[in-house]
Parts: sequence; C-alpha cells; structure tokens
Amino acid sequence: MSCFGGNVLFLDRSDINTDEIIPAKYLTEISKQALKPYLLEDLKLQGFDPTIDIKDKQVIITRANFGCGSSREHAPWALEINGIHVVIAQGFARIFRQNMFNCGMLAIALAGKDIDRLFAEFAPGPAAVDVDLDRNILSVSGNGQDIRIPFTISDFDRALVEAGGWLEYADKKY
Repeated sequence: MSCFGGNVLFLDRSDINTDEIIPAKYLTEISKQALKPYLLEDLKLQGFDPTIDIKDKQVIITRANFGCGSSREHAPWALEINGIHVVIAQGFARIFRQNMFNCGMLAIALAGKDIDRLFAEFAPGPAAVDVDLDRNILSVSGNGQDIRIPFTISDFDRALVEAGGWLEYADKKY
C-alpha cells in the first residue's frame, strides 16, 4: 500500500475535467511515464503554472465534480506518475473516482463546508496532508494550524487501495 499524504496543490475550481487533467492528444501513449510532463497542461486557472506548481506535490485539494468529462484511466495514471496519490474534493465524477480506487489511489469526498474551510485556512499553501486510512482521518497542517477531518470510504474501495489497485486485489482474491 502506498503512503498517502504530502504537500498540497490547491486547485480552486469546480468541474476540472479529464481533458484538463491529461489532454486527449496524449491518449495514444502506452506508458504512464510518457504522460508525466503533460499533467494539467491545459488547465486554465489564474496564477497556475503546471511546470512549476505540480513539483513536489502529492495531494490535490479542489472543488466539486473533479474528473468529469470523458472516461479514461489516463487521468489517474497522469496523477500517479507525478506522485499524486490523493485527490480531495467536494465530489468526483463517478467513473473517475472509481478509476482512482482501481489504481490504488484515494479519491476523498468531503462536504462543501470542509472544502471551503481548507481553502480559507490553508490555500494557497504551503500545506501538507496526512491520511490515516485506518481511522479515516485527514490531518491538514500549514500556516501554523493543524486540523483533522473525518472522511468515509467503502470497505471495497478500502480493499482496493490497501491492495494497491484492482489488479493486485484480483491477484489476491481470485
């Protein structure tokens, strides 16, 4: 199982779609490594520069409906190859969310008030997140503050994450 947590990249926008996570023109790539330089290159967000802002980040905190748009595993793969294994949002597109768990990564949905609080108290950063998957607690620290927020995850999604993804889960179970 991966270690979940690290430095936070705040993306203060709802409806970030899979074409913005990894542009469609790169979907012919057959390796995760080939996707690495293109993560979020088409994301239009004031003050955001993917060539600078992604470096040394392991967690994304964003708004609602992250991963909407076309269904593709390339979106979580592009996050994973860049060292981002946790996305925290008010909500996710259903297929993107499941693709995250299938890849052994965490898509953590929080209430809007919790997301608003994280942006108000910690954005633009620096901030760090630690995920206690055993107790379902996020610890967020920065700006001289440290808060804890509970989250939920289904037993099956937890099993996928703990196994390292769907393939590893299937190897153990079937």
